[in-house]
Amino acid sequence: MNEALIGCIGLCLLLVLFLTGIELAFAMTCIGFIGFAILRSLPAAVDLVAKDFYDAFASYAFVVIPLFVLMGQIAYNSGIAEKMYGTSRKFVGHVPGGLALATVVGATIFKAISGSSLATAATFSSVAVPEMDKYGYNRKLSTGVVASVGTLGILLPPSGTMIILAMITNQSIGKLFLAGIAPGLLIAGLFMATIVVWCRMNPSLAPRGEASGWKERVRSIPQVFGPLLIFVVTIGGLLAGFFTPTEAGSVGSIAVLLLTLFKRDLDFKGFVKSVQESLRMGCMVLMLIGGSAVLGHFVVVSKIPSAVAAWTLDLPLPAYLIIAVILLIYLIGGSFVDDIAFMILATPIFFPVAMKLGYDPIWFAITIGVTLMIGVITPPVAVAAFIVKNITRESIVLIYKGVLPFLITLVLCLVLLFIFPELATFLPGKY
Repeated sequence: MNEALIGCIGLCLLLVLFLTGIELAFAMTCIGFIGFAILRSLPAAVDLVAKDFYDAFASYAFVVIPLFVLMGQIAYNSGIAEKMYGTSRKFVGHVPGGLALATVVGATIFKAISGSSLATAATFSSVAVPEMDKYGYNRKLSTGVVASVGTLGILLPPSGTMIILAMITNQSIGKLFLAGIAPGLLIAGLFMATIVVWCRMNPSLAPRGEASGWKERVRSIPQVFGPLLIFVVTIGGLLAGFFTPTEAGSVGSIAVLLLTLFKRDLDFKGFVKSVQESLRMGCMVLMLIGGSAVLGHFVVVSKIPSAVAAWTLDLPLPAYLIIAVILLIYLIGGSFVDDIAFMILATPIFFPVAMKLGYDPIWFAITIGVTLMIGVITPPVAVAAFIVKNITRESIVLIYKGVLPFLITLVLCLVLLFIFPELATFLPGKY
């Protein structure tokens, strides 16, 4: 049987396993192991699994993942997000849609010390939605904005998704972090513009809140100094070459821990919970990396990447349309299975295609990131929307209606990346 055909059958079986609910890492490992054994030999497949998982768990470079997760978990369990949201609310809470604007600002600042999109969505579902309920905000707006701002965690550093993408595509973690800043801030600004326009069109969505005095506003500013300083030290030190990514994660975790202990915001129970969550999520990601490595070796020996590249390059389409089709595949695939899992599955296949078409690898990684942001809030598998639903007990249909304007915003940003690729490549080019 043709090697590429065996590879296609294996990938189809993998998608079926995804839909059954089996753990993603195990599904990728099983298909990769069986496929490699068929195309090579059983002893070679056994050696492959042992080597790939050993490399994943013994790699010093991969320690960066649980460290950045720990950094975000300590910030999450210490209530830092609530204080940053409070500061934002004092400045813009009195304008129409002000609390929704404060949610975007607070989530953007919180993202500077949290590597998890889902943690951001969960945090602001608990903090911002009740506050907006208090002032009579329509749940369509409040739940929609909370689900959408969680997606910023995919682009803004420190991003776990960007770390995984860097490892899959063999790119610099520091450069990908830097590349995500401008598009991430652009999306945050576009989210805020969307809220302003939406509230002007329908003022009943967001009544005005109470105005805070300047004295109260100034007193609240120090609440954001610590998190921003930690962000500058960790990410700035990484980009300046003072730290490796792993060292930056260590410095950031210790800095957040010291900040929370100094302010007495974190008790021992919260610290233990943070460590447990970071270990759980870190091991989950490392298992995904190990499983994707096994699957990736099977995909390579099946010659699917070279076949897809040859077929794609022969298409009578402009290069930008080919990339658009690839991103559409990411979006459709991520709408039915976990977005990160589909990214790990699809990137080794399509990344070489983008390189042969002459696109910048950093730019392509960022466009994948924005596509994943769309997938996280696109039904049926809209993970961020389901997290908001579970916390707020709101109808998933209403949440989907709330995220629709922000989905349009994300698509607009993707178009802007095609028109102005420098949005993603300018800062890394200076690094």
